[in-house]
Amino acid sequence: MQDISFLMGGQAGDGVMRTAELLGETLNRLGLYAFVINDYQSLIRGGHNFCKVRASDQQVWSHLEAVELIAALDQDTIAHHKNELTKGGRVLFDSDKASYEGPYKSHPIPLSGMIKEIEGIPIMRNSAMIGAIAYLYGIPLEPVNEILTRAYGKKVEKNILLAKRGYDHAKQNFDPILKLEPIKRNPTPFITGAEAVSLGAVKAGMKVYIAYPMTPSTSILSFMGTYQDQLGIVAIHPENEIGVANMALGVAYGGVRCMVGTAGGGFALMQEAFSMAGQSEIPVVFVVGQRPAPAVGVPTYTAQADLRFVLHAGHGEFPRIVVAPGDPEEAFVNAGEAMNLAWKYQVPAIILMDKHLLESYVSITIDERKVTVEPSSVAKSWEGEYKRYKFTDSGVSPMTFPGTSRAVVKVSSYEHDEYGHAIETPEGVTKMMQKRLRKMDGIIKDLNGRETVKIHGDHQAENLVVAWGSTKGAVLEAMQLIDKPLRFLQIIYLSPFPDWEVTKLLEQARDIVCVEVNMTGQLRSLIKEQTGHYIQKAVLKNDARPFDPVGLAGKLKRVFGWT
Repeated sequence: MQDISFLMGGQAGDGVMRTAELLGETLNRLGLYAFVINDYQSLIRGGHNFCKVRASDQQVWSHLEAVELIAALDQDTIAHHKNELTKGGRVLFDSDKASYEGPYKSHPIPLSGMIKEIEGIPIMRNSAMIGAIAYLYGIPLEPVNEILTRAYGKKVEKNILLAKRGYDHAKQNFDPILKLEPIKRNPTPFITGAEAVSLGAVKAGMKVYIAYPMTPSTSILSFMGTYQDQLGIVAIHPENEIGVANMALGVAYGGVRCMVGTAGGGFALMQEAFSMAGQSEIPVVFVVGQRPAPAVGVPTYTAQADLRFVLHAGHGEFPRIVVAPGDPEEAFVNAGEAMNLAWKYQVPAIILMDKHLLESYVSITIDERKVTVEPSSVAKSWEGEYKRYKFTDSGVSPMTFPGTSRAVVKVSSYEHDEYGHAIETPEGVTKMMQKRLRKMDGIIKDLNGRETVKIHGDHQAENLVVAWGSTKGAVLEAMQLIDKPLRFLQIIYLSPFPDWEVTKLLEQARDIVCVEVNMTGQLRSLIKEQTGHYIQKAVLKNDARPFDPVGLAGKLKRVFGWT
């Protein structure tokens, strides 16, 4: 089995993340399954950034803490990560910027000197580093040059030259680590959750994306803005998060499918607009990218601590849909579902993600056929005067938009009658509230035909792991490291909660452990609330980092009592 893991580090501004992405694309091009996680401080320049790149001939879902190679653009990278090297590990470093003496193999390479020789710029050091890494892993230069050309276009000449120099230097001075063998398989995208959720929304008919930059959802805005012409959409960057949410209400009121992206702090500012979406029955999709909190917290890192927040977001009682994908393929599908369900039932929908899922790259199959523009509740015709909030058995009223012939379209943040006129009578308020809440019956029936949960592992196992969101990847790989039968229940839809699926699976289990990147067991408490089952055992953390499979496997063994 081929399975490699290496780390590349430097300062913010050194281009570490872009370089790791290009290396991941190269490995993916060879047919290997790649995964890249990036770790960076909230700084434009300086500080310490690093990425971990993993590749295997089997599907990989997560990074590994231990690496066999450190590729360092500065001294800090060596100091911070030398203890993560495996036995026989190596340190590849820019000898013009750093030095290393120690128990691991030292691989100095004069990257900065190479730049001067060709009159390049400092960030081009990365191309020479890519060439050296390619040699160490037996990767030919042809796919490297293809990836560099795609990345840099007409300005690639010096980058290709530097990759060759880095490769030749490594060949003359270092022994290879191993020779990766290309794998013949159907090509798959090498994609982030941010890119996948964007493409899924577009496939489901989204035409406008609105966001104010806030890590980690900024990556969605960057992707949408860069490719808006190719995607046939408009990306808008208003002045603040309050403007974002209110603009989205106006766009959807006008009849255009739209999506909003933010983080927990930004979504906190959107609460009044979110509540108005519930009252006025305007379909808007919100992507909430979780990061450690409260307040600013640790803004460029990851967490799963906003579950309870989004479930109870907005004041008052109104239906909402909350879905939490666990990988980019699910992000693509769930984005399409959220968009379609929001427009079918005229409710706000939330796609709950996190930094780990939004920004990590993974080789994964995505079936575009799983997402289409599903029929919505837009009315083609009606009898008599148009009633925007007409009482129906389903709670879903015929929806049309300003400019439609014979329709005066009224929406309001006030409680209202069928026409949209403000009301205050007890009977009228109750009747309209009941109308909106009736939608949940239709949504639940709809979700019964969709994948609200997934079961992984041994379907006959009595020991059950329960998790949600991006923790899926670490759980899947941890299970492979445990020599015991295990079943994994991944909960994807969180509102409406699929108790019809979850209750059955919990009752079949003998021993259950819940795994979450928060300290209060938010999914665990939600399961108790919705099913009556209290999961006593849990593996919890909220240190701003995702689980790694090896560490998680050890914790699961201890909690299940296997060590």
